[in-house]
Amino acid sequence: MRWWDIAPVLVLEHELFPEDAWSEGMFWSELAHARGPAATRRYVVAEAEGELVGYAGLAAAGGLGDVQTIAVARGQWGTGLGARLLTDLLQHATAFECDEVLLEVRVDNTRAQKLYERFGFEPIGFRRGYYQPGNVDALVMRLTVQATETETETETAPETETGTETDSDGC
Repeated sequence: MRWWDIAPVLVLEHELFPEDAWSEGMFWSELAHARGPAATRRYVVAEAEGELVGYAGLAAAGGLGDVQTIAVARGQWGTGLGARLLTDLLQHATAFECDEVLLEVRVDNTRAQKLYERFGFEPIGFRRGYYQPGNVDALVMRLTVQATETETETETAPETETGTETDSDGC
C-alpha cells in the first residue's frame, strides 16, 4: 500500500465497515511506519482489473505481530483473496521475527473467524465493546508462528564436534 492507495482504500473501508471505519489519518499513520530499515508495519493492496478489491495490514514489535486490518470487496468473497492477503501478512510476521500473531475480529463476523481458524489462529479471549460506536465485542485470536524447517533442524541438531550446541536467536 502506498499513499495513492489511501483514497480507494477508504472507499472500501467505509463500504465494509460503515460504523467503525478507519480514518484517513489512521492509514497515513500506519504507512508512516511501513518503509525503511526500521519499518514495523506491512500494508498491502489487491487489485482486479485496475480496481482496488482488498487490503491488509500488520504491525510488529518485540516478537509480537498484530493483524491490524483485512478487507475484501464483497464481489471478491469466496475467491481466496482474504487467504492470500493473510498469507502475505504471516510471511512478513516471520520476516519481522514474530513468535506470535494476534488479531481482533468482530464476534458476528463468522466468515473471517473461519478463515483465521484455517490458518491456525485460536480464540484466547474477548474485548467487550471493542468496536465503536456499535459497541460490538471482539474475539481475540492468536497464532503461534512455527519455526521454519531449517530453524527446527538447527534447534534440534546434535552437539557439534566442539561440544557446543547450536543456538537459534529469536525474539
